[in-house]
Amino acid sequence: MPAVVSKEEAHRLIDQLPDGATWEDLMQEIYLRESIEKGLEQSRSGKTREVSEIRRKYGLQG
Repeated sequence: MPAVVSKEEAHRLIDQLPDGATWEDLMQEIYLRESIEKGLEQSRSGKTREVSEIRRKYGLQG
């Protein structure tokens, strides 16, 4: 279920954009914010994986 966004949060996001920002700039900021919020929620609910597991899955060294 998508997170509820308050109007104040939306205004704050828009106010942080530089003058002359485009719709694409706004959409990029929204996508970034949504991705971060989803990641934080997954972390809080224990839906994470160890870095070593991801490295093995993709054949990365480290």
